[in-house]
Parts: sequence; structure tokens; C-alpha cells
Amino acid sequence: MAAENATFKSTSCMKSSLWLLSTFMPERRRPSVVQPHLARRAYSTTPEIATAAAKGLPYSRLLSSEQDKRHLMSLVGGRGEGSAQEHFDFHRDPYRRGYAQSDGPNLQVSDQKHDVQYPTREETFKISDELQKHISKLYASISQRLRHPNRITLEAIYKLYGQLPEPRMLYLTWQWRSRLLKVMGTPPKRDMESMLRYFALVADVKNAGLTLRRTQWNFALVFAAKYVSRPTAQEMESALRLWREMEKEAKIMGNEVTFNVLFDVAAKAGNFTLADMIYEEMESRGIEFNRFHHVSLIYYFGLRLDSSGIRAAYKEMVDSGETIDTVVLNCVISGLLRCGEEAAADDTYQQMKNVHTLASDMPQRDYTLNKVVTRVLMMFSKVVKQHPQPKEALQTNIQLVPNLHTYKLLIQHYAIRVGNLAKVAQYLDEMKHLNVSVHPTIFLALFKGFYLHGGYPSSDWSEQRLNGVLTSLFQAKNSHGKAFRIEQWLVIWALRSTKKCSSNEAVLETFDALSQLWDIKGERQQFLHDLVENILQDRDSKSMAK
Repeated sequence: MAAENATFKSTSCMKSSLWLLSTFMPERRRPSVVQPHLARRAYSTTPEIATAAAKGLPYSRLLSSEQDKRHLMSLVGGRGEGSAQEHFDFHRDPYRRGYAQSDGPNLQVSDQKHDVQYPTREETFKISDELQKHISKLYASISQRLRHPNRITLEAIYKLYGQLPEPRMLYLTWQWRSRLLKVMGTPPKRDMESMLRYFALVADVKNAGLTLRRTQWNFALVFAAKYVSRPTAQEMESALRLWREMEKEAKIMGNEVTFNVLFDVAAKAGNFTLADMIYEEMESRGIEFNRFHHVSLIYYFGLRLDSSGIRAAYKEMVDSGETIDTVVLNCVISGLLRCGEEAAADDTYQQMKNVHTLASDMPQRDYTLNKVVTRVLMMFSKVVKQHPQPKEALQTNIQLVPNLHTYKLLIQHYAIRVGNLAKVAQYLDEMKHLNVSVHPTIFLALFKGFYLHGGYPSSDWSEQRLNGVLTSLFQAKNSHGKAFRIEQWLVIWALRSTKKCSSNEAVLETFDALSQLWDIKGERQQFLHDLVENILQDRDSKSMAK
């Protein structure tokens, strides 16, 4: 009898603990309810407690064992089906209760032939001639985008796709579905708009019961992580959520591209612990480093301010046989500048510059002279005559020469962080001589430099030189037209720098000149009109502090 009671006690306690944990964890605060007090009565349980202690059982269990179980069961009519645990599980699982929504459609990722190559032309919906003409127009637009990306926009293609009836994806053959996802997954610039477009296509694929290829899902991962210039914890969580959906729900393991995206966004978001964990997961899965991961590793050490790590990662990339080009060297320069090793970064730049076929014709100038700096700032954006380059030199050397991003890194560092206008003028002059087209981000860095380091009489960042930069900005817009976009932040920093280095009259003149050239529409224009009033009344610094 004691053994039977012990067995019953063990089973009962286990089930009770499961029930309590599942029901009351996490603990929630419940309002207290005042119960009516009953009249107190005095009872004595001393003999029973003594008996229970002698048998090693709680008093409540001893009392239960002495009662007739059949009598107790007769107190409650009817006979229940199954155990209490089964009923408890029934209520915890809504999918067994008959009123839950259907489970699906679920995400499917597959590279298998019968999944990828569906539907064929014969398996698509039967459609009218008018709808067929519309689909043919969509196909022609996608094809044109693949051959000549600048002749048709992604917005136009997506508009044609959006005019198809639901479910849209089932009207496209599998080849054109893949091409559509390819062009939408590789926009010229990843931003919020392009991300939402691609995710809408992914949702259509999912709702149509079709599958995504791993490369197409990696596009979604890249969008989630890199639709902003500086990823934060939010973008990092989005990327991790997509990775989990890919591996846990679709049962498709990530490849080297997947892990490179995850590592890159974790590092750029500043979560180095997560980046280390992703790195270890790559090693444990035996995923080989590709070119992109080598570059991300160099960038990672730059964020950690570890110049020795930068050099070690670069050496490993060279030893692995991966191609070294301007992208890799730009990453090295970025890391060295972040670590404060300007001399080492400039040495790398000089070696890149010397590879260029036009470097031998570059004039030697003393950029410490004021007149040289002033002249460069006024003239650097003028379009120079294109020098013909030998085809062989182009194929062998062009991949190592400085490009726009190289100069953007150097100019941002010396203009914003250091405030060395002579070095800025040197890079601007050399950029022009090597036929590197000027870009609005270069002007943005210059205006920030004038705002941060100008505004007092002895400053190199003077009003006269700021006017020279504004003149160069107007020249660049007139020369390049729509390809050179003057957008919101460029206008804002131009006005701020003018206020810092000049007068309210100059701010109004600059605003009027920019308003004739900018590429800003709608409510953003009203925002800029309000902002210029704040700048004129010295309220802009307060808004920046907030």
C-alpha cells in the first residue's frame, strides 16, 4: 500500500508541477479578491498527524487513502474521456479545438527542379488576349531592365506587375518569376521603397503556394539588413528573424552568402558578441570564407579599432587567392582611418593612385598655399576632357585605382573628423585629375566641414572658400543634370554652413539658388522652408540637440 501511494504521489506531483508551470509562468499579477470570513471553529488533528508522521505520509494523503474511491467517483456523475494531461494539452493547442484559422500558407524555400520550374507555360492560368498582351508588356520590361538597366525603372516594372489580377505570381512562368525577383532584388540603391517592393513579391510567392530559391531568400535577408546606410539593432533583429524562418520553417540551411549578411549587419550594428557567435557558427558548419566574408572581416576589425586585425585579415585574404581590388583596399583605408592611422591609410591610397595610367601626368602642387586651396575648391567639379586609356591598362590596372568611394572616405575623414582643409583640397584635385566624377556626398562632407570648423576669423574654412564650394556645386548640377541630385540633407548642411560662416542674407541667397536646382518634391519642400526660418532665427541648433 505504501509503495502504491508513493507511486501515485510521484505521478501526481509531476503532473501538478507541469500544470502549475504552464499555467502560471510567467507570473502575472492578479487582483486580490476579498473572501467572506466564515465562523472560526476549533478542530484537533493531533492523533491523525501523529499517525501520518509514523507512516511517513502527509496527513492529506493519509486521509485520501482511507476513503473509498468508488464512493468518491460516484459523487461526480458521468465518465470523463482521457487523462487530465490530455485535456490540458487540448486546451493549450488551439489547432485541435476546431475554430482556429488554417495553418498556412507557409514559407517554402527550395532549389529542387520540380519546385523551381513551376509553373510552365502550359501550367499557367488560361487568360484573355488582353491580359496576355499586358503580361507580354511586363516580360518586355523585365527583359529591357536586364539588358539596359537605365532605360526603365523598377517602379514602372512593379506598376505593370501590380495591374495583374490575383494571384499575380501564377500568371507568370517560372523563368519570368525568377527574372522579376532578380531585377527587384538588385536595385541600384537599397532603401525602404525597394525593400517593401521586394517583400511584397515574396509575400505573393508565399501566398500562391510557390517556392523561393535560396538566392532569392538571401536577397530578402540583404534588404532587411541593409535598407538603411547604418544598420541598428532593429535591422539586425529583422535579419535574424528571416534567418530563423528560413532554417526552422523552410528547413533550408543558410549558405556562405547568408552568413556573410548576418555577420556584416551584426558588426555594423555594433553587436560584436553576436558577430563572434555567427563567426563560430560558420566555422562549426564548415562554411568556407568567400570574398565577401573576407571584406566583412576586415571591416569588423576596423570597427573594433584593431589595426593589427585589419592587416591580419587582409593577409589571409591575399593568401586565400581571392581577388584584391578597389573595394578591398577601400575597406582597409576605412579601417585604418577609423583606427587613427592616417599615414598608413594615405600610403595605401598613394599606391592605388600610382597604379592609375593618368598618375604620371599629375601636376605637383603645394596644397599648403592658400591660393592653391581656394582655386581647387572653385574648380574641382568642372568636367575635364576624358583621356583615352589603353585597353590593356584598363584590364590590368583599373581594378586597383582609387574610385569615388576612396575619395569619399578620405574627404569625410579630413573634412569632418580632422578639419584639415589642405588635405581635402589635395584629394579633390587628384580626384578631378583622375577623372573620378564628383558626387553629392562629396559636397555633403565639405559643408559639414565648414559647419564644424568654420565661423571664426582665422579659420581655413572661410566664407570665401565656402562660396567657392557652392559655385562648384552649381557647376556640377548644370554639367550632370538629373544624374546629380540635390536632395534634402545636402540643402540642409549647405544652409547650416552658410549661416555659420556668413550672414542671414547669404543664407537666403543660397536657399533661393538651391530651390531652383534641387530634386525635392511635396511636403519635403515645406519642411525646408520651415527649416530655413529656424536657421535664420538660431533655432536650428536646438532642434539638432534634440
